[in-house]
Amino acid sequence: MKILIIGPANPYRGGIAALNERLALQLIDEGHEVEIISFTVQYPNFLFPGKTQFTDTQPPNNLKITRMINSVNPLNWITTGRKLRKRNTDLVIVRFWLPFMSPSTGTVCKMIRNKKTKVIAIVDNLLPHEKRIGDKLLINYFLKQTDGLLAMSDCVYNDFNLFDKQKPKILSPHPIYDHYGDCIPKEEALLKLNLDSSRKYILFFGFIRDYKGLDLLLEAFADERIDKNKCQLIVAGEFYSNEEKYRKLIADLSIQNDVHLFSEYIPENEVNQFFCASDIIAQPYKSATQSGVTQIGYHFEKPMLVTNVGGLSEIIEHGKCGYVVDPVVPSITEALLDFFNNEREAMFSEEVKKAKDKFSWTNFSKAIFELYKLCS
Repeated sequence: MKILIIGPANPYRGGIAALNERLALQLIDEGHEVEIISFTVQYPNFLFPGKTQFTDTQPPNNLKITRMINSVNPLNWITTGRKLRKRNTDLVIVRFWLPFMSPSTGTVCKMIRNKKTKVIAIVDNLLPHEKRIGDKLLINYFLKQTDGLLAMSDCVYNDFNLFDKQKPKILSPHPIYDHYGDCIPKEEALLKLNLDSSRKYILFFGFIRDYKGLDLLLEAFADERIDKNKCQLIVAGEFYSNEEKYRKLIADLSIQNDVHLFSEYIPENEVNQFFCASDIIAQPYKSATQSGVTQIGYHFEKPMLVTNVGGLSEIIEHGKCGYVVDPVVPSITEALLDFFNNEREAMFSEEVKKAKDKFSWTNFSKAIFELYKLCS
């Protein structure tokens, strides 16, 4: 089949771009002709909370990535749609993660879509974490330009019914991110990060936004029952929220000597250092749909602590692969105490290893083509 994937890709960075590229490689391996249609302008700089939208990492050699869409130029949407309509594509896979993107990607899909060319949306979040006036109008516009919807968590799947109960839809969990390098020995990872090999480490990884609950983790970690001579906390990721607020909290809790801040975007070729150095991955989110961090954790076969919000609890089996707890400080603290006091790393890691097969890219592509058949 001739397939277009519409969404960010290299040189843009982040989990959505990473999934698009990895999905394209999977589809190419299965014999399809695939091209990613990315952005010339993704976010205007004044809307982007980080330091840069771009990565220095080179894309895989066998991927065709074409930057065509300007998210803020309506004339560009029309000209791009006309160009892509001539491609005679069988399937368009478009990403949806933010209502702001609805006018651009929705208009392009509206112009491409016809009886032959089906449009399937992979929806990361239907309702945004940070709501704005006009969101529902933009969401409705985008959904009207699609033939089928794929969710990666139950909560997003259920949200579809708030807008469209008739359109074909399918649920398939977020596949494992397996392109961040191989596992390396813990001692080697700790040496590269200049960390003490006699300690145990909790990892908070990824862009830091308020809804991800880093404040809850810091307060839980500050509990005097957690032995700071034994355990330390790694925070690795760029701040998309007020950095000083978190630094002040660390100082107020008197844990600055036990928290290692790597407050910048972590390049793909360094991700394995942080995961392999850690004993448990903590995602104390206050709200969520699904998370790519969990799927990196599965790749590196690490126990995980997640909160019972959104789709996170669907991915981790409590008491086997890690912990599913309420998004409150006492619950997070008790889980960490149980993990370290009862030395559960080896047991949980073995369960993670057993569970990771259900998050394969083969299963994900099968779900896409099942949905395609429902749309035909």
